[in-house]
Amino acid sequence: ISGLMATVGASSNDGKGQGVETPVTYFRLEEVAQRNTSKETWLVIHGRVYDVTRFLNEHPGGEEVLLEQAGADASESFEDVGHSSDAREMLKQYYIGDVHPNDLKPESGSKDPSKNSTCKSCWTYWIFPIIGAILLGFLYRYYYTPESKSS
Repeated sequence: ISGLMATVGASSNDGKGQGVETPVTYFRLEEVAQRNTSKETWLVIHGRVYDVTRFLNEHPGGEEVLLEQAGADASESFEDVGHSSDAREMLKQYYIGDVHPNDLKPESGSKDPSKNSTCKSCWTYWIFPIIGAILLGFLYRYYYTPESKSS
């Protein structure tokens, strides 16, 4: 791996309450683009670089799916498939570095749910129509149900 090494201020907690500086390897997109074969398969997902070579044979969709995206930014494809939280967690073991900051495109309207704070209130889009439907059901039943007449 011939990426550009740099240390960033991101610290990881080692369980003792002390932060530890972690080196981050940066890769240029040209370098990632060269890793597009079954012998060496790299993907970029949300600015992070993953070496998924060992995962090719295990991928539920088949290795072809990964090879089609190899050497490129697969963020949109990854999100469009709707990967589970387990799949997102599994990505961590294949992480090898980040895309060099000069190669990052500004993401407008990122689809990464972990970065999308508005999705936390997505349920509000459904709650009002559901309440409205229930209310209409009660009103219909109240006004259109024949009253029993006792004689």
